[in-house]
Amino acid sequence: MPKITTLAAILFDNGGWSQNKTIMKPILNIAAYLFVSLDGLTELRSAILAECNSRQIKGTILLTGEGINLFLAGKELELHNFLDWLKTDARFSALQTKDSWSEEQPFKKMLVKIKNEIIRMNHPTIRPEEGRANFITPQKLREWLDRGTDDLGRPVVMIDTRNAFEVEYGTFENALHFNISKFTEFPQAITAQKEALSDKTLVSFCTGGIRCEKSGLYMREIGMQHSYQLEGGILKYFEEVGSAHYSGTCFVFDERESLEPNLKSIPIEQSIRKKLKS
Repeated sequence: MPKITTLAAILFDNGGWSQNKTIMKPILNIAAYLFVSLDGLTELRSAILAECNSRQIKGTILLTGEGINLFLAGKELELHNFLDWLKTDARFSALQTKDSWSEEQPFKKMLVKIKNEIIRMNHPTIRPEEGRANFITPQKLREWLDRGTDDLGRPVVMIDTRNAFEVEYGTFENALHFNISKFTEFPQAITAQKEALSDKTLVSFCTGGIRCEKSGLYMREIGMQHSYQLEGGILKYFEEVGSAHYSGTCFVFDERESLEPNLKSIPIEQSIRKKLKS
């Protein structure tokens, strides 16, 4: 009699249920950005939109002269094929994604927009393509937060660059935030704290890292030499470290609303949007 391999047999190995093997949810969600000089934006927009629509991919892509920022969702194969197509343009070859999974499509439509900046800061001298700020990996940050100091023994302060409503969902323990309503307010807010933070090592963070690409450079520009950006933002930290030193969830700009440290969508009973509507 031929051997029959069942789903249970696949998940059951070495005499017990594997703790590391899970059945993937059907929708792949990706977030990515890349600071790179772009031209021909109108033609590029048309080509990208057609490619996404042909693959039933939904989400938002921002195109600017300084680069690309994208949040997309769809079937895994279609998204990977789209990324392969996009990277045939050498300008996008270095694009890296942060991935998570969901049961349903979190976007209602596919949008490709042309903007002046990937993330608006109104400081044209801040150009990440020409050189990044110093960054710290999630694992190294965990090490610093475990002991409360960096490798030089300086106290570590986490700087939340996000908007106030995002912070309400969750943030790093004891993080400093400025109750801002838009990112253009961040430069003035952090400048006002320059002297108070002069003896600290600062680690700025945001959802996926894009705001910190600019905040990190700005902090260095104003003389905050002991400052870093969290590589990959909160989502990368969740992926590689988990919930250590973080309280709550992470707001995301789609129908999932916010993600838990295991990168799963928050349950409906935790929805702030639902509470506001009731």
